[in-house]
Amino acid sequence: MADKLNDLDGKEWVKSTKSWFVVNPQSRSRNQMTHPAKFPEEVVTRFVKYFTRSGGWVIDPFAGVASTMVACKRLARSSVGIELNPEFVEIGQSELKRASGFGSHHILAGDSMDIAAILETQFGEDVPEFDYLITSPPYYNMLRKSRGGNETVHKERGEMGLKQFYSGLPSDLGNIESYDDYLECVGQILDALFPYMANEAYLTVVVQNMRDEGNVFRPIAWDLARRLSDAYELRQEQVWCQDNKRLGCWGFPSTYVSNVHHHYCLILQKHVKDED
Repeated sequence: MADKLNDLDGKEWVKSTKSWFVVNPQSRSRNQMTHPAKFPEEVVTRFVKYFTRSGGWVIDPFAGVASTMVACKRLARSSVGIELNPEFVEIGQSELKRASGFGSHHILAGDSMDIAAILETQFGEDVPEFDYLITSPPYYNMLRKSRGGNETVHKERGEMGLKQFYSGLPSDLGNIESYDDYLECVGQILDALFPYMANEAYLTVVVQNMRDEGNVFRPIAWDLARRLSDAYELRQEQVWCQDNKRLGCWGFPSTYVSNVHHHYCLILQKHVKDED
């Protein structure tokens, strides 16, 4: 990596280092509505501008409908995304074509558990060295869990005939029943990308803790941070807040259940010490 991390001036740098920020995603296109939990380009833009320079390479192993690629194209970065669901790949390719900008961009269909083979099939011996990784994996199997009796956007999607979860594919991380297996699968995917990341490259993994059925709390962000620290060094986190989400009357009148309107953006770094 270059000694200079990004193209920001000092004022922009300082603003970008605040440990929390508010992003209320813009309205989605009809095609994008197919995805039940689209990652907003605004969040990608914030981090890509800070952790890369113009012309850098970015990878997203859970690409969805290509939010990362679209943001990178607009910022003149190059990008690669891997997505399991062929329907989302098709939508992502369409969104990427419509976006204006520069760079080389690839959204590839496949299972990120085979990410090395996917990259080498696409690029041969010329797999890019990635300057940055940003991704938002499924939040365990949250989308398949009951929200209780409240009216929710999730429930409304079902009534409108829209997808309420990512896919029915067995290899979909959003379908894994075992919490420990879920954590390990995400860890293995990011471990496999270690050789393709530039030394000192940063990674941002966006996740959310969840209240599981039976009132069991799943600290996804904290457990993933620990697991990913097997290969990468955990640097810190930022908290992405949304203040335009509907409030639900959860737990009333006897049980504490919060309205979760924030996500943890885990910041990690590949750091290989020079050998003497």
